[in-house]
Amino acid sequence: MEKIVIYTDGGCRGNPGIGGWGVWLRYKDHDKKLKGSELNTTNNKMELTASIRALEVLKSSDITVDLYTDSKYVIQGINEWIDGWKAKGWKTANKKPVKNVDLWKRLDALNQEFSVNWYWVKGHSDDPGNDMADLLANQAMDEIS
Repeated sequence: MEKIVIYTDGGCRGNPGIGGWGVWLRYKDHDKKLKGSELNTTNNKMELTASIRALEVLKSSDITVDLYTDSKYVIQGINEWIDGWKAKGWKTANKKPVKNVDLWKRLDALNQEFSVNWYWVKGHSDDPGNDMADLLANQAMDEIS
């Protein structure tokens, strides 16, 4: 099975505030860079959006995806919390509605469509993939500012 490597990052200047997301996809000897921004958003929304946008551009489900993010929120949500949220009707353990549920539902559907291995990488630690995704997210915020 073919493998694609994806790095994602999202950020916000102010929380809420101007936000941006960046994605760096690598497949064999090809790479693709994506970025986008929103005026009034949150850091968590941008982190989720980066992963969603990365998976949305994939053309074939017959691949394995290694997705790296520096967001513990995304990693814990997709690997630990999401099954419980769904079982409880998208409610948290405290019976409160899951925040960003629209984004979580989109990410969940994409995660089920593709074979995704989720990895956490420490942000701002000289990881080339994370650095590129961070640069793209910051460029997107600069362009909208």
